[in-house]
Amino acid sequence: MPDVEGKMSIKYSVVSGVIFGFIAIAQSVRALRQLPVHVGDFDVPVWLSWVAAVIAGSLCVWAFRNRS
Repeated sequence: MPDVEGKMSIKYSVVSGVIFGFIAIAQSVRALRQLPVHVGDFDVPVWLSWVAAVIAGSLCVWAFRNRS
């Protein structure tokens, strides 16, 4: 019987890596363009997007390295 669990794990890692990669790119673009973000009455500072980009980028790399 083929290793279905292993194939699902690889697919999950690839999908997770792609999603985290898109999030990292979106946060970097937001920070570079200085786009304002408001959540209710709270103004999200631009530096927080850099933090989010680094975290999402790290998770993206981790997901792709975890495919084995």
